[in-house]
Amino acid sequence: MGVLMKALIVIYMFGCATSVAHAISGQAIVYGPPYVPSTCFGSSDKGVMILKAHSNLFVNGSACGTRYRVRCISGTNKAIRDACTGNTVDVMVVDRCETCASNEIKLSQEAFAKIARLALGRVNVEYVKI
Repeated sequence: MGVLMKALIVIYMFGCATSVAHAISGQAIVYGPPYVPSTCFGSSDKGVMILKAHSNLFVNGSACGTRYRVRCISGTNKAIRDACTGNTVDVMVVDRCETCASNEIKLSQEAFAKIARLALGRVNVEYVKI
């Protein structure tokens, strides 16, 4: 095998190893309708699998339309053992969360219910851009 081919294989392997997405940890808070209008899409209805992003994630609207896969990792109260459903949910950024801290996102109640018990209202999550 030529030197050039070996170099390309090494570069490819390194690229694959470094392209693994890293999940962002934080907390998800539930919010209810109405979901329209939104900062990103005005009166255009983007469904119910949606997310409001904290300002660092929202970046002055550049995150509009970005999709994330969210997974509940635990309840905020560790004594509640069945907080998470074990599912993930794919959501789209449609708005900025004005009241969220830098580790918080808001999920529509329908999206939140896919990953956690709705009555909890807040859970620990990991999310990754998809």
